[in-house]
Amino acid sequence: MTKISVEVPQHILDDLKLHIGTDKKFVSLSDAIRAALRKLLDSLDEIDNRHGRGIEAQPKLK
Repeated sequence: MTKISVEVPQHILDDLKLHIGTDKKFVSLSDAIRAALRKLLDSLDEIDNRHGRGIEAQPKLK
């Protein structure tokens, strides 16, 4: 798996950490960030599709 480095404001990181750990939604910080990115990408795909610029609307390359 590829590793990346990002800068995150401390208040966002602090808020995110409230949801990580035993009996919480995410098992690790990486897990939480991956889930957030997946949700963002799904939202962006929906927006693109509504505007006719989604993957389905793009011509197939030969």
